[in-house]
Amino acid sequence: MRLSTRGHYGLKAVFDLAQHYGTKPIPLKKVAARQLLSENYLEQLMAMLRKAGLVKSVRGAQGGYMLAREPGLIKVGDIIRVLEGPIAPVYCVSEEEQGSCDEADYCITRTVWARVRDAIATVLDGITLADLCREAEEAEQAHKGSKV
Repeated sequence: MRLSTRGHYGLKAVFDLAQHYGTKPIPLKKVAARQLLSENYLEQLMAMLRKAGLVKSVRGAQGGYMLAREPGLIKVGDIIRVLEGPIAPVYCVSEEEQGSCDEADYCITRTVWARVRDAIATVLDGITLADLCREAEEAEQAHKGSKV
């Protein structure tokens, strides 16, 4: 199972907003520059995230994007589901709409894929944006300490 650039870049962008939570709205141009991402592509991703209520936008000269909730209340899984859809290594074990299969009642591999889905969901739902910010700060401090 692979994430597309939507999930990967979207998480990077929302993480950037989380690092600046509590400040003024962040122009998308700054997020794109800091994260080395296309501003046009980020506009598309932010529209999806705004519609889902994870980010909000502010128009005008001092406008930009900001998180709709505090970082501790937004899980990585929330972002991935908005941008990628339900978590499912194969269609027949989707979190939402499970595909029909003639072998579903006796397919032994279906249980494997369901366990993979549940493990992925557990990891993604066990990490908040606040956790990522804390880890980034710890990594930055460790990096500074190793340069001294």
